[in-house]
Amino acid sequence: MLSALALGGAVLLAATACAPRDGGSAGAKEAVSEDRLVTSLPPAESAVEEVTWSVVEGEPATLDPGASATVIIPNLCDNLLRLQPDFSIEPGVATSAEWVDPVTFVIDIRDDVTFWDGTPLTADDVVYSLQRNQNPASQWYAAFVLISSIEKTGEHQVTVRFNAPDTTFRDAIAGGAGAVISKAYGEQAGPALGTSEGGLMCTGPYKLEAGGWKPGSEIVTTANEDYWDGAPLVETLRYVFVTDGSTLATALTEGEIDGAYNVPPGSRGAFEGDGAGTLILGPSTASYSFGPVASEGPAADPNIRRALSLAIDREKYIDTVLNGLGEVQKTIVPPFTFNQTEAREIYQAGYDALEEPKVDLELAKQLVEESDEDLSRPLVIAVPAGAKEFQQTAAIVQSAGEQIGLDIEIDEKQPSDFGAMFYEPSAREGVDFVATQGYLETPGVIGYPSLFVLPPDEGGVFNWSGYANEEVTAHLQAARTATDAQTAAEEFVAAQEIFAPDLLQVTLAGSYQLTYLSDELTGAVTSVAMYSSPWGLRLGAK
Repeated sequence: MLSALALGGAVLLAATACAPRDGGSAGAKEAVSEDRLVTSLPPAESAVEEVTWSVVEGEPATLDPGASATVIIPNLCDNLLRLQPDFSIEPGVATSAEWVDPVTFVIDIRDDVTFWDGTPLTADDVVYSLQRNQNPASQWYAAFVLISSIEKTGEHQVTVRFNAPDTTFRDAIAGGAGAVISKAYGEQAGPALGTSEGGLMCTGPYKLEAGGWKPGSEIVTTANEDYWDGAPLVETLRYVFVTDGSTLATALTEGEIDGAYNVPPGSRGAFEGDGAGTLILGPSTASYSFGPVASEGPAADPNIRRALSLAIDREKYIDTVLNGLGEVQKTIVPPFTFNQTEAREIYQAGYDALEEPKVDLELAKQLVEESDEDLSRPLVIAVPAGAKEFQQTAAIVQSAGEQIGLDIEIDEKQPSDFGAMFYEPSAREGVDFVATQGYLETPGVIGYPSLFVLPPDEGGVFNWSGYANEEVTAHLQAARTATDAQTAAEEFVAAQEIFAPDLLQVTLAGSYQLTYLSDELTGAVTSVAMYSSPWGLRLGAK
């Protein structure tokens, strides 16, 4: 997932609006030990009448899981498989979802699941839900491109057949690609499905009832008392949209809002001081980076990107931008992504073998001096206006450039203009770099780098620099179509060894998952898995 504003999804990622918020008062920046990172809080034991949760990215345009990845959806729509807080995968509404041969994937569905209106979940609903993602308009489309057919093969069974093996598919259906929607409701709602007018019909632990979405104000959901995995303890889960960091910090610490994900690191001091709740740090796949947006010019030159990378102190970046709430990350796929996979030792060894980011101003200056690029004009880095973390990122890149002989200008774009950069080539004219934050929603490692290193017609939708390496493409394709986990991991590591030094995205830091929760509550998922997990299911009073 690449964010800052809504972006199109790819193989194992989805899009969401994730513009950083304004920070509040900064606090101490002492280092965080790994044992402080928490994937989830103990399940609640007591009921709560109402919980108010702030969606800090703002009000979503839709709750259709094929078109949005807001944190609201996982509490409404079940996925076929359930992503656990530690990023492992367990059964969801599917009791089993496995390969029976290299190109045949069989999904067996629970027989005790009902939609909110009481109608049973059927194989037809699963076929309908999966086939929706075969539409290029779906943010999950890239996870379905190798599929030849999706068919009902039993009362509670669906079979998916592929043109070639696909190691990415099972991981994808533990995320929004596997979200299940009522076929009858979806066909009746048509294009309005998921909107405030069209509504939704899913099987999840919370229900969106008619009139529950008040545009511009709030989204009110209620407990599904007939939920197959036990009714939630929170009777009403109400979502509000507070996007200003200072306002959010005040509302949370004074108890006006009970909880929020992705709270701004700039408000660390306020969150760790006296207040109504606690700042919880969890493991994440999120990272801050910047990358090129043009196929010609200095930004498209790997040596210019290497020079800027060598001029940036990652520890100082974490201290300044993330207020100490992050860690040095070598490349765009972080270890938490694969920490529970079968071939995790191979992935970890490949990650460990990558060069640690370092500061070397002399080498950086040399790379600039030896460049054949025209450096007579300033290089432009674009950021969304009002986004503090991105403004700080751009300022650091600008300062690094100044130290090594590069003149860099910052272009603060209004949200609509910044968002247009990711869809319209004309909106990127006059820009060299863009600062972004990205994360992976599910354990698959192939999707995110593929966005930047594959040819555009093969999934490289953000390969704006024209990067072309046939060896990388071959390794990634081999990783996706491998029939065993070890081969897939070895092929990915071989690709990573080549593309990571080319810095298609200059990774600056990995950020922790930041959750603020009232001290009266417990049970929330506090890792990045909350994007795909029904994180409110075990929420309630201590």
